[in-house]
Amino acid sequence: MEVRDALRGTASQRVFTSEAVPDGVVVSILDDARFAPSGGNRQPWRVAVVKDQALRRELADLMQLVWDEYMGAVAVGATPYAWGRSIAAPPVPTPNPLLADVEDVPVMLAVAADMNQIALMDGLLDRPALVGGASIYPFCWNIVLAARDRGLGAVVTTFLSRQEPAAAPLLGLPDGHALAATIFVGHVAHFPTKLRRRPVDTFATIDRFDGRALTG
Repeated sequence: MEVRDALRGTASQRVFTSEAVPDGVVVSILDDARFAPSGGNRQPWRVAVVKDQALRRELADLMQLVWDEYMGAVAVGATPYAWGRSIAAPPVPTPNPLLADVEDVPVMLAVAADMNQIALMDGLLDRPALVGGASIYPFCWNIVLAARDRGLGAVVTTFLSRQEPAAAPLLGLPDGHALAATIFVGHVAHFPTKLRRRPVDTFATIDRFDGRALTG
């Protein structure tokens, strides 16, 4: 694909066909994704390709609990898991087709980050550390773009990260590693022709974040 087309036409895909994705294709996707930038070029990622059906079901059940909690917050108009806010709402059991049919998703990837290899520049600030993600999420997005280039859809999810203590022994998560994302990949029936996003002048300003809007 042309880079601009990939940037403007790659959406999160959560519904996949039953067509299998060979291991060779997964290897080629990861082979491209590994060129993502990371702090110090340390490449702090590990990937578990989850194939075992029973393991997939256990992980999906953990994610379903988070999904229900998430939907409970949405039901009362709250932003789920926003910093400094508790979810003052009961979980709302809600079907999630991706999790319900997790055994049938062609590819499931658990992505871990070696926290010993990531510089947390904001680690001592009085808020949750954020910038360390710059060393892992470009790799995750490269997986999505590499999949798109091969005619495949993908979605990056983080629900399992909330269940890391329970998921870690199931996945053999190494000490000092964080569960950064779970990525699902597969063939899709169709790709969206146009994505909706806010225009540049709604989020880009000159000199200061309260400055005048940047316009072309």
